[in-house]
Amino acid sequence: MKPTDSYSTLITAQNLMDLQARGARVRVFDCSFDLMNPAVGRQLYQQAHIPGAVYADLAQDLSDAGAPDAASGGRHPLPSREKFALWLARIGLANDMQAVVYDRQGVSFCGRLWWMLQWAGHGAVAVLDGGLPAWEAAAGAVRAGDEPPHAPSQFVLGPSLRTLVTTREVQAQLGSAAQTLVDARATPRYRGETEPLDPVAGHIPGALNRPFLQNLEPDGRFKPAAALRAEFEQLLAGRSPSTVVHQCGSGVTAVPNLMAMEIAGLGPTALYAGSWSEWCSDPARPVAKG
Repeated sequence: MKPTDSYSTLITAQNLMDLQARGARVRVFDCSFDLMNPAVGRQLYQQAHIPGAVYADLAQDLSDAGAPDAASGGRHPLPSREKFALWLARIGLANDMQAVVYDRQGVSFCGRLWWMLQWAGHGAVAVLDGGLPAWEAAAGAVRAGDEPPHAPSQFVLGPSLRTLVTTREVQAQLGSAAQTLVDARATPRYRGETEPLDPVAGHIPGALNRPFLQNLEPDGRFKPAAALRAEFEQLLAGRSPSTVVHQCGSGVTAVPNLMAMEIAGLGPTALYAGSWSEWCSDPARPVAKG
């Protein structure tokens, strides 16, 4: 059961405060993380978080490294939908709740949980626009330390609301007009000038580059829909938005591009969650630079 008056893309700090004030069934998630030092995310959560928020750890809760049933490869393989649903039930998210996700790193990590919930069939999930800084700027309360656990719930998987693309599918469509890859990594990584995380530098041949931070205003909020639409139309240069497959290094920071296209009225589009880290793990796959 989807909650009434639900949010499915963005929610403002004031919107969230209004939901909480009227006692709506809301579950908030703090997804703060640091790729270079994974322990930092929980430390930031313990320093300050929205009261009642569940901490969602990218490496432990939103990835399933080494699992034979993982839904993708790469540095942050997706857990199976079934394992993800068990985690959601354990932390107390029910199907009739509004989920709100945030971080404090410019949507770098909370988009992952937004996409995974959509993938699990839960459309009532929104990103807190501007993250924790926007919440604090709106005089939202914060709390330090850990939260008592929420009571477990039932979470029933629904039909996937977003499309997951595999490496095999990407490779099969390489060079085809039916597929437009959009790489969200910083331009020096895309060009192969530097590679701090993966063993091979470069990009998938034919991929376009749009660093995900280009979707945001200086205050961390998403740009207006019209501006995003104009920028993506310029990037696609006549290619159909329906052909777009988003990727990055490990399928995490690709999501802000995917969200931005939806805000712009150009989605939904697909996600290649394995991304560059899975693609470059096989030396037989082609690599482009420049």
